[in-house]
Amino acid sequence: MAKSKVISFHYTLTDATGKQLDSSDGGEPLSYMEGTGQIIPGLEAEISKLKTGDKKRVTIPADQAYGKSDPQAVVEVPREQMPKQDIKVGDQFRSNQSPLPLTITKITATHVSLDANHPLAGMDLTFDVQIMEMRTATAEEIAHGHAHGPGGHHH
Repeated sequence: MAKSKVISFHYTLTDATGKQLDSSDGGEPLSYMEGTGQIIPGLEAEISKLKTGDKKRVTIPADQAYGKSDPQAVVEVPREQMPKQDIKVGDQFRSNQSPLPLTITKITATHVSLDANHPLAGMDLTFDVQIMEMRTATAEEIAHGHAHGPGGHHH
């Protein structure tokens, strides 16, 4: 059986218009263990073809990233049920009903529309990646199913 690899990489994420959405610049690189679903499938497939030091720009279509937007995931709730009244479109809330944050997409006098889709669902994503380190996962990491960052320790 092939040993699992732990891969650390820096990335900058941009949307189709080139707007930056996220970046590891100035911080720790992101580390993940291959095959554990810690990063989106399309990105993992592209990174697996690279080696340490490689830089690459990859565009991941929505269905290989966070999936398509699901209209079923949008719910309307009475406004008085919101935890606070001072709200605007684009605000995000955590809810026990959803693993993902809920984003407010519409506010009327009486109701609020909440979207449980991933904020990046339905979007093609472009990642500029630079591979910082590739190494064999330790037995402890394999047992835990995730990378422990540089040096193999928890942060």
